[in-house]
Amino acid sequence: MDNRSLITLAEHSREKLLYLIEMAQEFEKHPNRRLLEGRIAATLFFEPSTRTRLSFETAANRLGAKVIGFADPKVTSGTKGEILKDTIKMVSNYADIIIMRHYLEGAAKYASEVTRIPILNAGDGANQHPSQTMLDLYTIYQSQGTLENLNIYLVGDLKYGRTVHSLLTAMRHFNPTFHFIAPDELAMPEHYKQYCKDNGIKYHEYKEFDADVISGADILYMTRVQKERFSDLMEYERVKDAYLLKKDMLVKARPNMKILHPLPRVNEIEYSIDDTPYAYYFQQAQNGLYARQALISDALGITLEDVRNDKTIIG
Repeated sequence: MDNRSLITLAEHSREKLLYLIEMAQEFEKHPNRRLLEGRIAATLFFEPSTRTRLSFETAANRLGAKVIGFADPKVTSGTKGEILKDTIKMVSNYADIIIMRHYLEGAAKYASEVTRIPILNAGDGANQHPSQTMLDLYTIYQSQGTLENLNIYLVGDLKYGRTVHSLLTAMRHFNPTFHFIAPDELAMPEHYKQYCKDNGIKYHEYKEFDADVISGADILYMTRVQKERFSDLMEYERVKDAYLLKKDMLVKARPNMKILHPLPRVNEIEYSIDDTPYAYYFQQAQNGLYARQALISDALGITLEDVRNDKTIIG
């Protein structure tokens, strides 16, 4: 595997995560640069995406790179029977980095093993979503002033939600206490609970979702129940409205509490919450630009010192 590929943040040290947060802070100050002029990023999205794909492409463009790729696998040679290995090796001839979303768990890791250029995992099935987690870490740090000793409540689809799986593994360095709120059908998988035990991460589980349960939250991380992950639509109908956040549930919230959501939302956050000081999900989405600029730059060998000394800033 190319050691600059990013498959999961679980492989990153505490120091590396804080380093990437510092780099994202520099890009927030000045996002428009020419650091990657002459480089080409390929975005290969075998699964639908709006925010992740657009923010990755915007991040590359704002750094001066050119972007090639596809957002619809139906327009690729995969429809003719081309295997993933051949697609990756072919695209590697044209690009300096591949940003890939795939519906199969482990696809990004496999891709990184068959190419010499870095692979950035933009989501592999229900497994991992490390770039989302990087922007989540940045957002948590930005909103709380620290990553240490926080109470993080994860709500909704904890079985298929790759964003919560990635966040769980990345936060292990910072002594969090996790609170899992989900119905039995969507509970946090056992191997992630075992991961918590193995890494000394405290966690609690709830089925109730009300003002009392969430009163201790520093971060309330809502998720969408993902219809596309269900093979049984009857099961989906049973749980899709299980956990809806309403404005009157915030009456006991801590003043510092922020609500995050990887988006898109359906109905799991009442729209009236958008105008409260607790809503932070749109800022979270904006932070995706800076976090993904940091990830692309790091994968291509750009250092924090390079960013700080950069003379190509525009505007």
